[in-house]
Order: sequence, then structure tokens, then C-alpha cells
Amino acid sequence: MKDLALAVDCGTQSIRVIIFDDQGNLLSKVKKNLDTPYFSSAPNYAEQNVTYFWETFCSACQELKSKSPELWERLSVMSVTTIRDSYVCVDENFKQVRPMILWLDQRKAPVSFSKDLPFINRLLFTLVGMKPSVFKQMEKGSVNWIMKNEKENWDKTYKFMSYCNYIDFMLTGKTADSIASNIGHIPFDYQHHKWASKRNLKRCLFPIPREKLCDLIPSGTVLGHITQSASIQTGIPEGLPVVVSGSDKGCETLGVGCIGEGIASLGFGTTATVQVTTDKYVEPIPFMPAYPSVIHGKFNPEVQIFRGYWMVSWFKSEFAKNEEPKAKSLGISLEELLDKELENIPIGCDGLVLQPFWTPGLKEPEGRGTVIGFTDCHTRAHIYRAIIEGIGFGLFEGLKNIEKRTKIKTKCIAVSGGGSSSDEICQITADMFGIPVKRVQTYETSALGAAISAFVGIRRFSDYEEGVNSMVRYTDTFIPNMENHKIYLELFEKVYKKLYKRVKPLYQTLTKIEGRK
Repeated sequence: MKDLALAVDCGTQSIRVIIFDDQGNLLSKVKKNLDTPYFSSAPNYAEQNVTYFWETFCSACQELKSKSPELWERLSVMSVTTIRDSYVCVDENFKQVRPMILWLDQRKAPVSFSKDLPFINRLLFTLVGMKPSVFKQMEKGSVNWIMKNEKENWDKTYKFMSYCNYIDFMLTGKTADSIASNIGHIPFDYQHHKWASKRNLKRCLFPIPREKLCDLIPSGTVLGHITQSASIQTGIPEGLPVVVSGSDKGCETLGVGCIGEGIASLGFGTTATVQVTTDKYVEPIPFMPAYPSVIHGKFNPEVQIFRGYWMVSWFKSEFAKNEEPKAKSLGISLEELLDKELENIPIGCDGLVLQPFWTPGLKEPEGRGTVIGFTDCHTRAHIYRAIIEGIGFGLFEGLKNIEKRTKIKTKCIAVSGGGSSSDEICQITADMFGIPVKRVQTYETSALGAAISAFVGIRRFSDYEEGVNSMVRYTDTFIPNMENHKIYLELFEKVYKKLYKRVKPLYQTLTKIEGRK
């Protein structure tokens, strides 16, 4: 009888509870949409009570138990993966001090580059041209905002826990956290996989006292076992081993089989990402760390396009509502209808080029979204394809930066996330990158990665390579049209790459004007 793993993927919009066997087959699944993913008590805020997530987690587990009782009884192990950069303050009784600030939050901490950083740090950051980016990172840090604005709450905080850390604690009563789950605006030494020491140059950006941080353990480690209380609430068998895995993106990269040289993982999710797995620490761009891989001791250099495939949701909401009746009459989703229209628009969208910096990144701190090349021939479908191509160009540029710094050439791409379900988007990606694009047997790649880690943790597999070989299968391959690739390369080199530098002064002027409102 095969071993079964319970993998739980706590995402931005939903919580998915899934049972996998040790061959990577998805046997049963429950998806609970988050009716209120976050609330905003002020503009740009994105918060949620961690108890809401826990209650939804418990409800999803109980529903899957009722749906598949015979599989539930055969569970051997479980693991949880969650969204990144979302932390909760808890008191000594592990009760929430204040709502969790999520990664979507856009508030700015009232920090001062000149007052909050030591002189030597300010000097070095300025000399290497990273002052604007470092300052933005400090502003983004939720812990900095809490310390500056809610001193009473910060004083009550016993532990500053990651989302995954909190869920694992509720399951086992153990406070340790996976190294591979700690990715965000925290004092983490990404190169050495430990909390940053006081000597670390970047330690001062997020000055959380060590005693408020939980101990770290390697992914693939049994953290503990399901407690009686957790079993009553979730329905998960008491005593079931809980193995720590990693962040959703890290598990996603593992779940598409990206564990060695020559393969890159593209995530077509709310934040679009490109990741590789390396043996050595290599920053994809200066001061952007290589994240800890779920495979302990390895690294995941990554480039992100914030609000990546969120732009597809934005487009549907703002420009495609009138197409919903047509999609319904055809018996397909709105996304499928829009994707079919992609085939009717030529490469390059008849001269329409989009740069997808709807939310600025570390390398483009002044960035905004830009679309150029409009003429009277352009339609709604042109804009949609320009969004898909723009995200693709951003990821392509990111991969080229990673290849340059790692000195490793990518031979194929494995895709995941919502956009990967579209054959049209996968083919556009293959044509743009000029290398084969592969899909695995399930859309639930983050959960699959967590399941692999779970089985490694109970020694069903001797290592992650054996786990991936047993549980990951490529079911679709998209071969690039190299004539199309030549056109994309010309657009990328002659237009896209030059666009940000040309409009950057305008972005800076817009920011100044907005600041005076």
C-alpha cells in the first residue's frame, strides 16, 4: 500500500488541502476560497487576522476528511506551505497581538535613511548606488512600521512569526520554523541560512531582536506531531508527523522538478517569478538575495514581476466584463476565451509594447506600468496580448540576468501557476525564450513540492532528487518557433530593454508631483 501525504497550500486567494501518493498522483483535494483575503483599515493596507486563516485551514481539512475518509486513514505525513513575507506578532500565550500584515500591503514605514542606519552602512549603500532601493526595502518592512507606529503592540510581541511558522505551531505546539520559509523583510542571512548577526551589513534594515525570532531548522525535518487539540480542530490524525518544507514559490520550484542546472522555473501567479536552483549563493541582481531552496543547502536566485498575472485579473475586471456572457454561452471560462483571442493577434501586438511594473521592484524603485505604440488598429485583444508579452519580457530579462550571474545556460523551462494552464501562453513563452517549455502532471505544484518534502522527511525517499524523480512527470512540452523567437529578440533588445531608462525621469517627476498633492 502506497504512502500518502497531506499537503496544504495556503495561498493569497485560497487554502488548498490535497492528498498525494508517493508517485505524485493527486488523489483528493479541497479548495477553500478566502471570502476576505484581506481587509484595509486605511488606503494601501492589506491585513488579516491569522485566526481567520487558521479557521479556514481547519474547515478545509475537515471537509477533505469527510470527502475521502478511506484516504484520510492512510495518511503517513503532512507538510504546509504558505505565501511569503507575511508575518504575525504573537504574545507569550501565542495569541495575535495585531492583525497580520500581508505581502500585498503597500503602506510605508516612517523610516529615515540618515537617522535609522549607522553611518558606515549609509556610506556603503550610497557608494554602490543602492540607497533608493535600500530605503524602499526599509519602508516596505512591516516590522519597521509596527515598531515606529505601534510601540505598545511591539512591546507585547513575544515572537514575530511567519504565516507558515504560526500554522505549524498550531499543529504541533513547536515554535521552530523552516529555513526555506523565511523570505521577506526580516533580518535573515540568506547566504548562510541563519538569522543575521549584528555584524551583517543589512541587519540594521529590519532590527528585530533575536529573542523575538523563532529557531530555524532545515526543510525536510520532522518538526513535531499533530497534537490532540489540533486533531480535534482539523480532523488530522493525532500523532501524524509534520515535516517543514518551504515557501510556496520554493515548493513550486521543487514541484516542477527544477532542482539542478539547465532548468528554470517560471511561476505565472499573482507575482510572476523566474527561479533557478544553484549550489552556490549568487545574487540575481546586487542586493537582491538568493533565497533558501527547499533542498537544504541550495539556493533559489529569483527575479519577480510584482503584480504579474494579477494584471490579467485587473484586465478582466476593467476591460473584459462584457465578454463574460459570450464565454458562458460557449461553455468556457473568460480566461479561455481571452486566450483563444491571443492567436488572432500577431507577435509584438502590431507595435504595442508593455512594461509590467504596476508595482515597482528592487531594481526599478521608481517603476510604473507603461504601454507604448498605440495606433487606431489596436483592440482590447491587443492590450491583453501586450500584457502577456510584457510579463514574458520581464521574466526573460530576469532569466538573462540570472544566467549572466550564475554563468549557467538554461536549456528548458518548467511552468506553473494560473497562466501555465493556457496552451497559448505556454507557446508564447516558448517562442519568446527560444527553449522548450514543460508542464507537469498537476497544476498544484506548490502542494506537490510540499508533499515531496514531507516524504523526504519520513525517509520514504533518501533525498530530494529521488523524490522528484518519483513524483514529478512532464506531460506537455511546447517547442519554440525560432522565427518567432527572432522577432521577440529584436523587440526585446531594441525596444523593451531601452524603455525603462528612457521613461525613468518621467516616473521620477510623476512621483514628485504626487508627493506635493
